Amino acid sequence: MRRLRTALLTVAAILSGALPGRAGLDVTITWLQQRAERPPVLSNLDPVLDDLGRAGAELAIRDNATTGRFLGHGYALEEVIVEPGGDLLGAARAALDRSPYLVIDAPAEALLQIADLPQARDAILFNAAAPDMKLRDGDCRANLLHTLPSLAMRADALMQFARLKRWDRLAMITGTHPGDLAFAAALRRSAAKFGMKIGAEKSWAFDADMRRNAAQEVPLFTQDLGDYDLLLIADELGDFGRYVAYNTWRPRPVAGSEGLVPVAWSRVVEQWGAAQLQSRFADLAGRPMRPRDYAAWAAIRTIGEAVTRTNSADPASLRAFILSPGFELAGFKGRPLTYRHWNGQLRQPIPLVTPRAVVAQAPLSGYLHQRSEMDTLGLDAPESACNAFD
Repeated sequence: MRRLRTALLTVAAILSGALPGRAGLDVTITWLQQRAERPPVLSNLDPVLDDLGRAGAELAIRDNATTGRFLGHGYALEEVIVEPGGDLLGAARAALDRSPYLVIDAPAEALLQIADLPQARDAILFNAAAPDMKLRDGDCRANLLHTLPSLAMRADALMQFARLKRWDRLAMITGTHPGDLAFAAALRRSAAKFGMKIGAEKSWAFDADMRRNAAQEVPLFTQDLGDYDLLLIADELGDFGRYVAYNTWRPRPVAGSEGLVPVAWSRVVEQWGAAQLQSRFADLAGRPMRPRDYAAWAAIRTIGEAVTRTNSADPASLRAFILSPGFELAGFKGRPLTYRHWNGQLRQPIPLVTPRAVVAQAPLSGYLHQRSEMDTLGLDAPESACNAFD
């Protein structure tokens, strides 16, 4: 079943206060989401959010409107929600008939199918939810840009910190969910990239109630990992990682999906004007902003910034500007955000956070790059097999 709602976030195309000489432009952006059934986890403490990502899109439309009202630019957000098992491709075709700008929350394979639709050939699609590396590598598409950091970017941020701390001996516990396995693979690749190696690894396969048994089971489970400086947790589903910290056989720091976590965004990010963004989001959504909210916000703000700078709503003109050296997005992370012209990934710093503080933000000092220090995070141009942007 599909739910279609046009958000009441439209700004008039031409206002009395618009600057003279500016042509009125109306830009409609579609939030397209494929809802998925969440697998069961050990704890039910984390709420399931119906507006994850969409709330970030709504805030960005409001932010676009703030600038647009002075330029005669109007913005509207249309929401298309596809329930599990629904016709996502059909919904995408219909949305593309109405607008060439889609911000998508869907799995990687579905993203590729949408990007390959004939109706999407001249569109600009934003991936705001899939961290899969293949979308930035050999399976990239020229009409698909990525505002959510890849798994490689998050893993590289963590490994930069581990290397800086000289935590060179690593161990890892991995869940069995596909997202867990993909993050574990990214951590292995990143460890090798920064001259480290993950030694002992174990797969988490407990089905007991860890809320009662963690203090007994986790020490036994981690006893044979040997000695290590840092224990990596690949638990992207949020299932078991919370029970590992402080229960390990050896008292060592925990990082990855739990403990010290590399993220696109967190409620504890406060510097560089971020507190103002946090406050506006909380007023809108009644909760803290999460990484997918930030990715959706960045996607729609990208369109708004490009429309403002080019005074155009033509997709080809906007795409060329977005991928050009002249584009910059103020993303409340201390540095202007730009797009990698070889695979469409948004360059961005990665905060390393605990539940109550930012510990560091990558790229860290000392990691240099001939183009941008942010290109030390994730697939650099020589590493990426993407050739669709050539």
